[in-house]
Amino acid sequence: MKDTPGWASPGSAPSEGQDQGTSQPAEPADQPDGATQDTPGVKWSKEQPPPAQWSAPTGRPSPTDTGRAAPPPPRGPGWGAPPPGGPGGGHGGWGAGWGGPPPAAKPGVIPLRPLGVGEILDGAVSTMRTHWRTVLGISLTVAVLTEIVVVLLQGLVLDNSGTDVLNDPSATLGELTDAMGDALLNSGVVFLVTLVGTVAATALLTTVTSRAVLGKPVTTGEAWRDARPQIVKLFGLICLLLLITAGIVTVGALPGFLVALAAGSEVGAALTVLGLIGAGVVALWLMIRLSLASPALMLEKQGIVKAMSRSAKLVRGSWWRVFGIQLLATIIANVVASIIVIPFTFLAATVGGDGASGFLNSAGGDMGWTFLVISGIGSVIGAMITFPITAGVTVLLYVDQRIRREALDLELARAAGVQAPGTTSGG
Repeated sequence: MKDTPGWASPGSAPSEGQDQGTSQPAEPADQPDGATQDTPGVKWSKEQPPPAQWSAPTGRPSPTDTGRAAPPPPRGPGWGAPPPGGPGGGHGGWGAGWGGPPPAAKPGVIPLRPLGVGEILDGAVSTMRTHWRTVLGISLTVAVLTEIVVVLLQGLVLDNSGTDVLNDPSATLGELTDAMGDALLNSGVVFLVTLVGTVAATALLTTVTSRAVLGKPVTTGEAWRDARPQIVKLFGLICLLLLITAGIVTVGALPGFLVALAAGSEVGAALTVLGLIGAGVVALWLMIRLSLASPALMLEKQGIVKAMSRSAKLVRGSWWRVFGIQLLATIIANVVASIIVIPFTFLAATVGGDGASGFLNSAGGDMGWTFLVISGIGSVIGAMITFPITAGVTVLLYVDQRIRREALDLELARAAGVQAPGTTSGG
């Protein structure tokens, strides 16, 4: 066995044939000509430092060294003692490096190593705080465009009278089914428009967040120039994701509709609800698998199918973690948005002349343009805050998954021009 410092005991017993009562010099000065190089004492002495540096670590005298006190144990952290200054501190000695690796480099908003949940959320907020002009400019533009579409749809296209039927205890089953279908349609349209805005904001904020990871500033013009070549592919990706979701929901609801036509509305309605629940679960699972496709498309300059494949590969084995982090970010963003939107909704109901009753009944009946515009302003302000949080979390999740699977932290350290001796990559 090779003698390795810190593992092999240096206080080994002398070789057989030596006089255990006396110590021998490191190499005899008057070695006879006929002495061979195989003599144990000579060979052992050649490979060892002076005996004072190789004493037994316990400091107790050896039974064979009668009358001769053993030298004191070596000072310092070489024999398992903690290095000066606590774990990881001090210099020198065999055990100086056993206090743990040094901290990872942090040139930007996150440390270059696998991230925890708090670090991902903090990185998203730090990006918004550090580059607030660029982030809020992009968020405001996307939020205004999204809210204009929502207000026009609610004021001109969507029917909001179904809530009155749902609140009527004398309504028939057919009326309730139609009202529920209208309510689901309205909510679905608003949700899809909001989803488009969220994905678009994520794509445009991807450049800002990726530069923030490296500690480099970026302007709105630079972010637009970086995202512009991928804009067409981005909207293609959005449309494809929406079509996949719509297809899953249709397949889930189709058996219920067919049974309702053949056997009656009661059985068909129950089967339709079960089908929609199952389709929702499948759609949620698939959307989480593909949730990192937008950052992959924007940062890696991939095609639509390749970006979806990359997202599925990065999320594989971490579905619950990705789902939990995105759910937490969504809850936080919605709470912040509610704090901002609810006062504007009260103001809109008051200006509309209905007061608190108008606020409570705003989901039903005909909503006036005054209410829609004022509440839309509140939604825009709320979206300015929520878009950077959700977008930043998505991009940092993508970076974190690549650090864990592909050691992206090493490439990021080189790109940032820093050394990361403590950088580690997850398996």
